[in-house]
Order: sequence, then structure tokens, then C-alpha cells
Amino acid sequence: MMSFAISADVIGTANARLEEALAEDYDALGRQLARRGIPIEEVTERAMGFAVAVPTWGVGTGGTRFARFPGPGEPRHIHDKLEDCGVINQLTRATPTVSPHFPWDKVSDYNALRQEAASHELGFDAVNSNTFQDQKAQPLSYKFGSLTHVDAGTRRQAVEHNLECIEIGRQLGSTALTVWIADGSNFPGQLNLNAAFDRYVESLRLIYDALPRDWLVFLEHKLYEPAFYSTVISDWGSSFMAALELGPKARCLVDLGHHAPNTNIEQIVARLIRAGKLAGFHFNDSKYGDDDLDSGSIDPFRLFLVFNELVDAELRKAEGFAPAYMIDQSHNVTDPIESLMASAVEIQRAFVQASLVDRAALDAAQEISDVMGGHRLIKQAFITDVSPILAEARRRKGGAIDPLSLYRESGYRAAKTRERPPVESTSAGIV
Repeated sequence: MMSFAISADVIGTANARLEEALAEDYDALGRQLARRGIPIEEVTERAMGFAVAVPTWGVGTGGTRFARFPGPGEPRHIHDKLEDCGVINQLTRATPTVSPHFPWDKVSDYNALRQEAASHELGFDAVNSNTFQDQKAQPLSYKFGSLTHVDAGTRRQAVEHNLECIEIGRQLGSTALTVWIADGSNFPGQLNLNAAFDRYVESLRLIYDALPRDWLVFLEHKLYEPAFYSTVISDWGSSFMAALELGPKARCLVDLGHHAPNTNIEQIVARLIRAGKLAGFHFNDSKYGDDDLDSGSIDPFRLFLVFNELVDAELRKAEGFAPAYMIDQSHNVTDPIESLMASAVEIQRAFVQASLVDRAALDAAQEISDVMGGHRLIKQAFITDVSPILAEARRRKGGAIDPLSLYRESGYRAAKTRERPPVESTSAGIV
């Protein structure tokens, strides 16, 4: 059976219905921005150059500790995942790379997988290791830790898995390894807190030394869960300490949901940029904790403020500034493709809005402690509706003016439901 795909003709036909209205909105926004001394064409070019990676596990239905409700037509393996990720990029033109997770995405021929991804106009971003779950036929368990386990054999097993991920990533054309561990404790007295950190650095040193010359390792922290009393790499300070000890190829990854409530994440971003240790981001949104909600769905202003620091660093050419961007969400009640498309648009929106800030005027306001003046400049950029710029950027790159509506009209999900029989288990989604 031929696999269903959305054709360029379908996109062209859908866009033709919307082009006149888009042109009106784009021209109106252009006049508004011109009054502020901002050429809209320059902003559109910036929008066209923006990219964020999609995680292969994100196109599957997620879940919670209580339940997972599989969705229709969800991917059964990496080949289905690449197909879905390709559609996201086809319509949004903002997600040209995917981030795979191993062993979930293992295959026998990685050169063939790289070619398959290219057929969907995709490349590979950072590869992710998994030592937070026990796999089938795994000799030693990670129940009480992996890279920080008290048993040297278990630590060695976790290190070897990461070394395997580096080799897979090398074949796929990746240049970074992301390491997140669930290691920690649930009871006081369960773990020697300093000794666990020492074992982490010792294990990471073995991984770090095996990195190819042009590779980086991204150290990901998380405040809690599944370790509820202490987590070995719980915050940006712990991640930063480890990265400093390891060397210049170790950077700190920021997941927007991995912080204490009300943490000033944009200030953390500024500090890591200053230290030259910002690896990049896992984008999502949060209401109560590590909720993994759709990016921009809860607190779009916080997402904007993060990008305000990122754009500032880019424009002043901060040393070593080259962040990697990836979406990291769990889609429990939505179609994952719809959520990932919407999130890609919202992340791109925050980037474009932050690009509208009058940096010279902001610097001047800050120099004379003009509090309200500086705040108004930030809010002016945030409340500007840049939707016409985003839509025009998609149109010019061959994407959809209205990607979500086109996706629904195309019947893609219904077609994949017919093509993909349900399976008992899947490596897609986060539980």
C-alpha cells in the first residue's frame, strides 16, 4: 500500500485561498513596524532562518504515571516517526532536524536511516541516551542509579550505552550528545550526596573523553522526579559545576520545566551565556512543575523573555554563543503533530518578537534607570502580533500559511490510522 503524503499541490491550493488576506495583513504590519524604524523584510528574513528540532518521541502519545491513552495512527517505530516529523517541517518550515533517542530508535543500518531522513528533508540534531529505564535483557538495573550508581559495573554499563549513542550519532551526522539521568534519592540517608556527584563527574569524564573533536555533550538538569528527595543534577548550578570540571565541550542544557516554581529562568540563561556554557533548550511550558505542556500555551511572556536574552546575546555576538533548540513535550490529549506544529510556531513567534526590541533605546533607558521606559520597550515587542511575518516566512519557504488547518483538511491522521495497525507498545511518547 502506498504511504499517504501531503503533496506540494495541496499546500499550494490551500495557500492560494489565503494569500490575498495575508498580503493585506503583512502590508499593514509592515507600515506599523516602519513607524518604529523596523524594516519588515529584515524581520521576515530572520524568521525564515529560525529552526528548532523535533524529538522523535514527541510524535507519539505521551502519558502520566497513572495512564497512557494511545492515539490513532501513532508511530510504531523510527520510520513512522520520521514520516510524521517530515510533515511537521513540510507545513511549518521551522523544524528541519530531529533528535533521536536510543535505544528506542535503534536500527541495523544508520546510513540508510540518515538517507531516509533526508528523503523527508530532515537531518539529525543531538542524540539522546537513555539510562533512566531498564531495557529488555539489560544485565544490570538502573533502579538505584546509572552513571552515579554505587556499583561500578552498573556505572560502566551506563557509560558504554552513551558511547554507543555517540557512535550512532556520528553515523547520523549529529554533533552532540544529550545526557539526562534520573539518578537521585527518595529518602534522607539513601545516598551520599557528594559521593554521588563525584561518581557522576567520573562517569561523564569517560564519555567526554570519547567525544569526537567537533562534538559537544549537553548536561541536562531536573529539579525532581523520579528522585523526590535529592537529584544528582538537580539545577543549573550542579550542571554548571560538572561542565566546568569536564571542559569546554561540556555545556548546560535548559529545559523550561525543570526548575523550581517561579524561578527566573531568563536570568539563568543570561548567566550561562556569560559563562559560555549555554548548550541550548528543551522547549515546553509549565503550570505546576515539569508538566511538559505545549510551548507558549501557559506563559508565552516567559518564553519571550528567554528569547529576549537569546537575541540580545546573538546581536552583541556573545563569545561561544551557538544554542541548540529542541521541543520537548508530552502530548497526552492532543494530536502530537498538531501540538508540535503549534509549538514550533510559538517558539518562532517569541524569537521574532524578541527581534523587535529596540536595543539602543533599551540600553539608554537602563543607563538612566528609566524603569517604566525599559519595561514599555519590552512589552511593546511582546504585544506586537507578528503572525503575518510567520505566515509569510512559511509561504516563501514552501510551507503552509495556516499549517494546522491544512493538516486537518488533508486527512493525514485518518490515513495513518488506516496504514498503521495499533501495537501493544511503542517507543513514541513520554510516560
